[in-house]
Amino acid sequence: MLIELDPIIKLAVDIRRNILAGGGQMHADCEAILIEDGSRQEDIWGANWLPSTKAVEFEALINIRPHQKNYSMTIQDPMIKQQVENTVRQLLEGI
Repeated sequence: MLIELDPIIKLAVDIRRNILAGGGQMHADCEAILIEDGSRQEDIWGANWLPSTKAVEFEALINIRPHQKNYSMTIQDPMIKQQVENTVRQLLEGI
């Protein structure tokens, strides 16, 4: 279930399982739900969904992970970015 906060919906996307959780006040809330459901933290990336424009943003505190060579809040790896966007669009674009 998605809960819209302001004009964006915060998401955590599991790129291995091709699922997402959304609607928390923080991306970490969504990440925790996925971990409880069996996702591995290293497969989960934070993003934002803007329903009005159907845009995906790739910025979240949970994305800062030096051990995976992502040193900023923005997803750096183009392949991971594409996987996140594909999952978000597949699951949310029709909403």
